[in-house]
Amino acid sequence: MSAFSPKSRLPYGLIIFFGCVLATIPFGPRATMGFFLTPITVENGWNREIFSLAIALQNLVWGIAQPFAGMIADRFGTARVLVSGALIYFVALYWMSTVTDPTVFTLSAGLLMGVGIAGCAFFLILAAFTRLLPPSLRSVAFGLGTAAGSLGQFLYSPISQYLIADYGWRTALIILAASVLIVPLLAPIFRGKPESVTSADGAKDQSLIEAMTEAFTHRSYILLVFGFFVCGWHVAFITTHLPPFISDMGIDAKWGGWAIALIGLFNMAGSFVAGIMGNKMALRTMLSFIYLARAVIIAIFLMVPISVASILVFSAAMGLLWLSTVPPTQGLITKMFGTRYVATLFGFVFLSHQIGAFLGVWLGGILYDQTGSYDIIWWLSIALGIFAALVHWPIKEEPVERLQAQHAR
Repeated sequence: MSAFSPKSRLPYGLIIFFGCVLATIPFGPRATMGFFLTPITVENGWNREIFSLAIALQNLVWGIAQPFAGMIADRFGTARVLVSGALIYFVALYWMSTVTDPTVFTLSAGLLMGVGIAGCAFFLILAAFTRLLPPSLRSVAFGLGTAAGSLGQFLYSPISQYLIADYGWRTALIILAASVLIVPLLAPIFRGKPESVTSADGAKDQSLIEAMTEAFTHRSYILLVFGFFVCGWHVAFITTHLPPFISDMGIDAKWGGWAIALIGLFNMAGSFVAGIMGNKMALRTMLSFIYLARAVIIAIFLMVPISVASILVFSAAMGLLWLSTVPPTQGLITKMFGTRYVATLFGFVFLSHQIGAFLGVWLGGILYDQTGSYDIIWWLSIALGIFAALVHWPIKEEPVERLQAQHAR
C-alpha cells in the first residue's frame, strides 16, 4: 500500500498531522466557556440562567448547523467549510467580548458561535479522514483526531484562566478569537471535492435524500442517534457547570480550570486508546461500557466528600471516557453506510448530541437557580448514562444491504 493519499497526494502521516492541528484549535475556545460564567455574570449583574441559556443555544445551534456543514463538505469539500466556519467563529468571539446586553450576548455567544463551531468542528476532519485514508488507518486516525480536539481543551483551559485573571474576560476573548484565524491558513490541506474518492468502498453513488432515507430507516442508526444524546448532555453540562460547582464547594476557582484541563489531557489518552480498540473489539460493546462507566464515576464523585483530590480523580476518570465515544460512533457510521455521506450522517447523530448538550447546560442553570444546587442534574446524568449503555447494546455492526450486495459482486 502506498504511503500517499491518491486524492491529496500527501503522505498519510502528514494528512493526520495537519488534521490533528486543525482539530485542536477550534475545540479550545468553546471548551473554556465555563470560565467566563462568573466574571461575565458578576460584571453585568446577570443570573446564571442568562449565561447558561446562551451557551445552551450555542450547543443547540451547533447541532442544527452540523448536518448542513456536513452536507456542504460532502458536496464541495472540507476546506471551504473550515475557512467559512473559522471566520464566523472569530467574529462571534470578538463580538462576545463587547457585549453588555443579554440579548446581544445570546446572539454572539449563542447563535453565531454555534454556526461558526459547526463549520470548523473536528468532526469534519474525521469525515475527511474517512475519504483520504485507507480503512486500516481510519480508526487510529479517528482516535488521534479526537485526542487532538482534547489537546485544545487542555491547552486553552489554563491559558484562558490566566488571560481572564491578568487581562480581564474581554481581552481574553479577543485573544482567543485571534487564535482561531490559524484555521484558514491550514484548511487548504483538505481542499478538493469528495466525489472522486467515493468508489473506494465499492458503493454506488447515492443522492443525499437516498442516503438520509437509508439511515433514518435503519434501526441501529436510530439507536446511535439516541445514545449520542447522552454524550452531549454529559460533556456540555460538565464543561459549563463543573467550574462554578467547584467554586460553590468553597474550593479555589483555579481548580475548576485544572479540572477541565485534566479532562482534556486524559481524554487524549482515552480517545487514542478508543481509536486503537476500534480495530480490536465490537464498537457497540465499547460504547456501552463507556456510558456505564461514566454513570458509575459520577455516582462515586457525588458520594465521596468533595475535595481537590476527588475533583482531580473525577476529572482524570471522566477524561478517559470524555470523547472516546467519537471514534466508535464515527466507525459505526462508516461501517454501516460507507464513506460517501459520512459527514452528513454523523452531522445528524451530532445534532442529537447537541440537543442533549442544550438540555444539560440549560437545565443545569435553571435547576441551580431554583434549588441552589446541582444535585438533581448530577443524578439525571447518572440515569442517562445507564440508558445510553442499554441503547447501544442491540446495535448491529454490519454494512447495509446496499453495501453487502456491492461487495458480493
